[in-house]
This record gives sequence, structure tokens and C-alpha cells, in this order.
Amino acid sequence: MAIRNPVRHALLGRTLTVGTWIQAGHAAVAEVLANVGFDWIAADCEHTDIDISAFTTLARGMHGRGCVPMARVRENDTLAIRQVLDMGAQGVIVPLIDTPAAARKAVQAAKYPPEGVRGFAFSRMNNWGVDFDEYVRTANDDIAVVAMIESSRAVDTIDDILAVDGIDGVFIGPYDMSGSYGVPGETGRPKVKEGCARVVAACERAGKSAGIHVVIPTQESVNDAVDAGFTFIGLGVDTVFLDRGARAALKCVRS
Repeated sequence: MAIRNPVRHALLGRTLTVGTWIQAGHAAVAEVLANVGFDWIAADCEHTDIDISAFTTLARGMHGRGCVPMARVRENDTLAIRQVLDMGAQGVIVPLIDTPAAARKAVQAAKYPPEGVRGFAFSRMNNWGVDFDEYVRTANDDIAVVAMIESSRAVDTIDDILAVDGIDGVFIGPYDMSGSYGVPGETGRPKVKEGCARVVAACERAGKSAGIHVVIPTQESVNDAVDAGFTFIGLGVDTVFLDRGARAALKCVRS
């Protein structure tokens, strides 16, 4: 069972991939979104109650449906990263990376020795040991590691973060970024846009992908993200899709 991860190769090739986020930790949500055709789907284990058991359920819901399962872990913690990978994540998005040391810690957690410190086990990712040898042989090349860039400090150290071997790309959290610049929620402010542009330029120099969350996807907002140079784009989130779809349906009746 060779685990081939097209998203990691796209990150390093700066090729466009489009994904989305899950905040509701139910397998049916994963099944529905995986059938839509997203390249990747990331479970948000940082800002929700999705624990390792719920993530495993989501990964099972995505299995065999053509998308790459990923997880934004709750923190830059070796065991948190190791657990989601053992349960089937093919990539991790690691929050609050603002120094090269933090980036190295994330990579170390995601890679088997000698590149890292990830522990070996029979688990879901290797079909409970049936495909252990093949998984171990390919995992370090297939697991994607993406650093969340969420602060002005991270922008200031972005070249050094991207220079860490094993960081395949970065992902901007636009709302956290705006907060770090003292304008929470105002993602269109010049200082926030300038920070984002600095990250994209650094990714171009490093040959790695810049990602961003288009929280409310419209044709205009998606075009803006692509035109700005982002190639790892998260569209919306399950909770927003549910809310907006329900409101639009109800409006049809009430109007």
C-alpha cells in the first residue's frame, strides 16, 4: 500500500490545490464534502471539539473518496501530530509557527527517524500492520507539513521558516493575522495585505506554496486569492456552508 500524496507534491510544485475545512466532527460531513471533489479536506482540531477519536471517524468518512485527509492539530505538539498521522492524516497544518525552531519541531514530529522523532506502530495508517513496511518506506516523502503563519512575528521570520527542510508550505490565518496587526477582523487593511504579500513573495523565492483561507468564498474573493499568488486555498468551512445554505433556502420561501 504505497501512500502517494498529490497535495504534498503540489505544495512543492506550487501547483494550485483547493480544499475546505471541517469543524463538525461527524463522518457524514466528511463523506458529503469528500464527494464534492475537493483536493484536500482539513479537520480543525484547534478551534473545535474534534479530538483524536472524532478525527479518526472523519478520516474514515473521507477514505476512498479522492481527497487527501489533513488535520490542523490543536498545537505544535509531538504527540498531537503523531496521533493524527497514525489515524490516517496525510498532512498536518500546524498552528502558531513564528520561528524556525517551531517549524523544525513540527517537521521532527511528522517524520520517522532519522529525519524526525515520529514513533513506529501498527495502526490505521498502515492497515494495522499489514502494510507496515511499505508505509514506513514512503511516509517521510508523502506526509505534508504546512506551517500556519498567523502573526506579524511570523511574517518577519518567514524566509527562515521556509528554509526549514520538511516545511512544504505555509497557510495564512487571515483573522489571526489581522489581530496581530491590531486590526482584528479587518483582513482588508493595508498592513494585513502587505504581510500576506510578503509571505507569498517569500514562498516564491523558496519554491514552496502559500496558502490562505477564503472564509466566505465568492468569485471575487477566490480570484483575488489566486491573483495574489496563493496556490493552497481553503474554501469556506462546513459550518458556514450549512448556515448560508439554510438561510438562502429559507429566504426563497419568505421572499
